[in-house]
Formats: sequence, C-alpha cells, structure tokens
Amino acid sequence: MLQVKNICKELGEFRLEDVSLEIDEGEYVVILGPTGAGKTILLETVAGIHRPDSGSVLLGGRDITRLPPRARGVGMVYQDYTLFPHLSVAKNIRFGVPYRQIPRAKCEARITELVGLLGIEHLLHRYPGTLSGGEKQRVAIARALITEPEVLLLDEPLSALDAETRGKLREELRRLHRHTHTTMVHVTHNLDEAFMLGNKMAIMNEGRIVQAGEPEEVFRRPNSRFVANFLGVNNVFRGFLTPGKGLSSFAINGLNILTTSKVPGDVHACIRPEDILLSLEPIESSARNAFRGSIVEVSNTGTLINVHVDVDGVVFATAITRRSFHDMGLEVGLSVHITFKTVDVHVF
Repeated sequence: MLQVKNICKELGEFRLEDVSLEIDEGEYVVILGPTGAGKTILLETVAGIHRPDSGSVLLGGRDITRLPPRARGVGMVYQDYTLFPHLSVAKNIRFGVPYRQIPRAKCEARITELVGLLGIEHLLHRYPGTLSGGEKQRVAIARALITEPEVLLLDEPLSALDAETRGKLREELRRLHRHTHTTMVHVTHNLDEAFMLGNKMAIMNEGRIVQAGEPEEVFRRPNSRFVANFLGVNNVFRGFLTPGKGLSSFAINGLNILTTSKVPGDVHACIRPEDILLSLEPIESSARNAFRGSIVEVSNTGTLINVHVDVDGVVFATAITRRSFHDMGLEVGLSVHITFKTVDVHVF
C-alpha cells in the first residue's frame, strides 16, 4: 500500500496543501485536475525528487519520506520520455539496473519479457533520436519497470502523442497492468484514460485532493461544483431542497425538480446531459421529471450534439447522437420535451 499522509509542499507558484491519499497494492489510480493543481509535484514528492515541508510518504508500511529516489522502490515516466540520446534502447532500458543490483540472468529475462509486452524487441539496437513518440514512451516505460518498482508513477505519459498512438498505448498500459500487477499512479487531463485505466480516481484543485473514489462514483456523484464542472456535467444548479416523505423537491427559479436526495436547504443539484431524454412529444415513462421547453442553442462536439433547452428560464444541456439530432429535425426555437429520472438528480 502507498500512503500519502498530510503532505504539504511549496515550490514556486505551485503548492500541495495537506494532501492525503491511500492506494492499495496493485491498484491503477488516475489523478486529474487543471494545470497548476499540483499533480506533478505530488508525483515527484512520492518519487523523492522533492522533500515535503511536512507530512509523510509510506510504501508497504515503511516510511520513505526522506529516502533518496533510487532507494524508494518507485519508478517514474514523464510526458517527455527523458531518454538518454547517446545510449541505445537496450542500454536505456538497463540504465537503472546497477543501482538495484539485479542479477544479470534475471535482468535479461525481465528485459525479454518487457520488450515483448511492449512490442519493442526490434528497437533494442536503435537510438532515441530515430524513434517515434510512441516508441520512445514504450522504451521509457520499459526502463521504469525493469527494476521491478513497487509503484510506477506516470506523469501525463500519453498527452504528447497523436490520437491513434495514444489509443494503442492506452491499451498497452491496461494490458501491462493486468500482467505485472504493478501499482500505478497516472496523472492525466483525459477522462477517457481515467475510465479505461483507473480503478480509482482522484481529482485535484489548488494543491488539494478534493474528491477520490471509484471512477463511476466520482463521475456520477461529484461532491462540489468544481468537480461537476471539471467532469463536464454542465447542468449544475443552485436552489432550495425541501425533503418529502418519498421524493424531495428541488426548487430553482420557480421550477420544481424531484429527487431522491434528502439534503435540506440551499444546495446544488446536477444532472448529466446524457441522462436527459429529449423528444418532440411527451414520453410515457416512469421518470418523474418531465418538462416542455424550447431549444436555445445547439453545439457540435464531434461525437455528440449538445442541445440546450430553456424551461421557464432554466437552461438544461442535453447530449444526443448526431443521427437522433437529424432524424428529429432539431433546430433553435423548436419546442421539445425533456425527461429525466429522480435518481439522476445528484445533490451536494
């Protein structure tokens, strides 16, 4: 288990403020957050590149807070690869072996295994300057794993790659994790990476971890307006909730939305755009929230069409497929119906 306990660290304009996080052995944890949130500083503090001003880092129950990087059992892969240009791929991969005193036979067997898993057997004689971005990142991952670290830290490892290469490496990271069972901590801005790779998600903002949990739980139940907006909820409203015997009523600008939540008083409510059903006619369903409104804005995101519907001054963002959009002949000014379930109204 990796335990980060109450870490504080100031470094120029960036800082960590009382950061705590527990990661079980073998987990793949994805950390997301805006630029300047402190994600890289957190990784580098775990790796031993920075010494915290206060707090501690424990790995497998031992305190590694003040150990040098090479004595921690932690590997790190950066966005920009950091390969040695004067060394061949094979020598780059072997670089950290002498520090860990790994027997030669075991080292060679490990290299054979890793280059096979990463598909870089044919690159061992080449030099970094002759490699593509994806090939360089595969070599960097192999170099980090050759020493069999207890934890592998990945600092936006896919962000510098083109979409096709990024997709392939994402699949390889998932396969590599299943094969090696190495504990991995992966920083990214990409939600697809978080859901494809992580079994735990942590959101950072202004040097703090503001929410952590299983990806689906964080995605469906954000605990603040910041997290909701960061995860693309769009429909975040402030209003007053009155609990009822069965369902509760959330009032905003005279509009009453039913929810299963029992949190009373002034609260925020959020509804994911994809949870709102849009139609030209009223829909017969068990959903208790059904309203009529008019389309005020349409935006194309590439894979989905976002249709914004005004209901008595409250604007809801919905997300539908391109085909549904064209089949219904939707356009600004058209009268439509929206429907969503009470359980899809999350209150915080």
